[in-house]
Amino acid sequence: MRDNSPRLLSMARGLTRSNADAEDLLQDVLAKVLLKWDTVSAALNPQAYVKQMLVNAATSFWRRGFHRESLSDSALIGERPVPDESGVLAERDSLLAALGRLKPKHRAVLVLRYYEGLNDHEIAATLGMAHASVRSNAARGLAELRKAGLLNEARV
Repeated sequence: MRDNSPRLLSMARGLTRSNADAEDLLQDVLAKVLLKWDTVSAALNPQAYVKQMLVNAATSFWRRGFHRESLSDSALIGERPVPDESGVLAERDSLLAALGRLKPKHRAVLVLRYYEGLNDHEIAATLGMAHASVRSNAARGLAELRKAGLLNEARV
């Protein structure tokens, strides 16, 4: 799990609306993985099992409208210098904000397809939906992003 946690954090960022929520979500899921390690490790594909747990936890997260308190920027000043990656971060933040405007199923399908690189069959298995539902949710999510002007044709 240690080797996969950066990838899982990236996936969690796509499933939630903020970095803090993504970190909390992943921490909660990894705590559950630890408690269920015998079941997780016995699965045919433990990585897929954990990804499914992450998607399920994110769905619960959206349903309950969970928001945690976060520190203000002034509380973080002076902790450590941060390299200037503002261009990359700005693009990522705008994409995450755009994903945050989508319905949860549309968001989950797009994150699994574009962040995780899963094909439609793998997404269908992960989310427990029909292959055709994956394609329609992806199409609707992309159409919604285009309609809002948050996605241009060259990106996807």
